[in-house]
Amino acid sequence: MWSLGFATYKMMAEAQTVIAFGLLGMAGVWSVTPSENVRMITEKTKALRQSATAASKATLQGKSPEKVLARALTPIGSKTAANYKRLSKRGFSKR
Repeated sequence: MWSLGFATYKMMAEAQTVIAFGLLGMAGVWSVTPSENVRMITEKTKALRQSATAASKATLQGKSPEKVLARALTPIGSKTAANYKRLSKRGFSKR
C-alpha cells in the first residue's frame, strides 16, 4: 500500500511540474518545441485510454481495489515521468 501511495504522489508531483513547464513554455520563458501544445493534448487522451483499459481489465479479473488503482496509475505515471525527464532537460528559453 505504501508503494502505491508513493507512486501516486510521484505522479502528481511530476504532473504539476510538467504543467508548470508547459505554462512557462507558452509564456516563452521555458524552451519547448513548437509542437508541445498539441502534444500535451494528444498524449493525455492516449494515456487516459490506456489507464481506463488497464483498470477495466483488472476489475474484470477480480483484482483488489489497490491492484486496480495500481494498474490504472501505471500508464499515466509512465507518461508523467517521461515528460518530466524530457522537459526538465530543455531549460530556460534563450530569447
